[in-house]
This record gives sequence, structure tokens and C-alpha cells, in this order.
Amino acid sequence: MNADWDARVDAVWGAAAELGEAEVLRRIDELVAERGETDARAAFEAASARDYVGQEAEAAPLYRRALEAGLPEPHKSYAIIQLASTLRNLGEASEAIRILEESGVTDPAHPQSSAANAFLALAHVTGGDPQKGAAIALHALAGTMTEYSRAIHAYADELTSAR
Repeated sequence: MNADWDARVDAVWGAAAELGEAEVLRRIDELVAERGETDARAAFEAASARDYVGQEAEAAPLYRRALEAGLPEPHKSYAIIQLASTLRNLGEASEAIRILEESGVTDPAHPQSSAANAFLALAHVTGGDPQKGAAIALHALAGTMTEYSRAIHAYADELTSAR
């Protein structure tokens, strides 16, 4: 059942642009109902659908429920990043920063570190520290460069050390 369920969820997300927000939400909610409210993956998909349609206040507790229920990887990392993004949009930038920094997803060795650091940078900007946000983004970008990496890391360090 899980493989079939996963495939059906993937199909909804794959067609999301053509389906429209209301239909995505309806279809995901149908699939979530098959697994029940206590299922971690179902809570994650319900949260993601609410985020997709701009219902961040409804999404946040569902992400938390999914994480508390033991959502496995890779969805756990996605839930952490998406929860942090949602919290930032809800005006809770400091909570978004805390979640990202404590989770380990911003570590350069983590497979989702680029996305996590992008959202961490945005949270710092929203939280009133644009220099730190820029430094985080530059460090993440420098890690992908073959040339100029050393220089970009140094300039990023200057942004936060000059305060």
C-alpha cells in the first residue's frame, strides 16, 4: 500500500500546476484520509498541501505533528525546511532560525543543506539581520564553486565580523 500511496501522492504533486490549488488540496486530503491523522507522512502531505495553497497557519501544526510522529528521511528534512519557511512567513523568523540551526539540515554535508541554508538566510533577513543572511547565502554558494570559493568565504566572513 505504501508504494502505491506514495506514487499517487507523487502524481498529484507532479500535476499540481495543471490541477490548481483547490484540486491539489482536495486530492491530497483524500489520500491523507486513507492513512489517518496519526500517520507522520500523511500529516506531512497535509501540511505541504496547505502551504501550497497559502494556508501557512494551518500547515505549521501539521508539520510539527509529522515530525513528532517520527517522520523518516528524506521527508523529515523536507518537513523541517518547510516548517521553517512557514514560520518565517508567519512572522516567527527567530523560531525558523532555531529549528534550522538545531536540526542539522544546514550542515554542508547534509543533502538538503543548500535549500536549508537558503531558508536560513531568508529567516535572518526577515528577522532583521540581512548581513548574516547574506553571509549564510554566500557561504552556501561558495561551497559549490571551484573558483573564487576562498574569496567568497572570506567576504562572507567580513559581513558578520565587521559589526
